[in-house]
Amino acid sequence: MKWRRFNGEPISLPIKEEVRNAIVRETANGTRLKVCIGTDSQVKGADTEFATVIVFLREGHGGFMFIHNDRTKDKYTVKERMLVEVAKSIEIAYELCDLFTEYDVDMEVHVDINTNPQFKSNLALHEAVGYILGMGFAFKAKPEAFASSSCANKVVN
Repeated sequence: MKWRRFNGEPISLPIKEEVRNAIVRETANGTRLKVCIGTDSQVKGADTEFATVIVFLREGHGGFMFIHNDRTKDKYTVKERMLVEVAKSIEIAYELCDLFTEYDVDMEVHVDINTNPQFKSNLALHEAVGYILGMGFAFKAKPEAFASSSCANKVVN
């Protein structure tokens, strides 16, 4: 899985190692961190493109993020695509959750699913919430889910 920084610089270390280094560096500087993980997608012709982000919020000092993009030719309904986004975010959250526990970093999974039933993405809300809570993670949905609806949305190819 290839990850990069927002400036496009590739991350050569395994993502877990890179996240650990970021947490150690930031906490050594006295920064309190919060991490938000989210995924967004766009359908472009025959392709569905996904962007997953790990957003590090520095309390009172901005933030930074790591980005992973991938694409598939798989066809999804809106509900299926929303649940694939959630699964991609949970996969990363699960891989990293022991680091967040070890370093006492709060983490949330952000889902690009609207809480308003008038939007198509709302069809996946019930299943997504159950999936995330069942994994033991805190979550935010639209409009509070900035990691997926703003950050990942900006970097989906």
